[in-house]
Amino acid sequence: MQLRHILIKVDDQDKALAFYTSVLGFKKGHDHLNGEIRWLTVVSPDDDGGAELVLEPNTFPPARAAQKALHDAHFPAALVTTIDILAEHKRLEALGVAFLGPPQEMGPVTAAFFDDSCGNIIVLAQQAGA
Repeated sequence: MQLRHILIKVDDQDKALAFYTSVLGFKKGHDHLNGEIRWLTVVSPDDDGGAELVLEPNTFPPARAAQKALHDAHFPAALVTTIDILAEHKRLEALGVAFLGPPQEMGPVTAAFFDDSCGNIIVLAQQAGA
């Protein structure tokens, strides 16, 4: 099995695209409009051929309620990794990213949770020894 797409629900695709590219540093992948349906993805700046993160509009009311409940409980929708969590945390904080707290060791990883401003909590993580 080859993983090609990972879906994340967002409350606004344009806002999400701006956040995931200008703040997190992803690159825009695909942006296709088919009628009223927009297929919008971002990719890692280090791996153009890797999996794409699909920024899917969250318009279905039960899904919006579930997303809000997970967000309010600080339950992450996704995890992104880095090789230097302290530097990345500092960089993102300087850009105004709302972290729930500083990076903390959690077993074999150090992690920090942040709000993506699009309805999700995201985990920034670094494996021990990385």
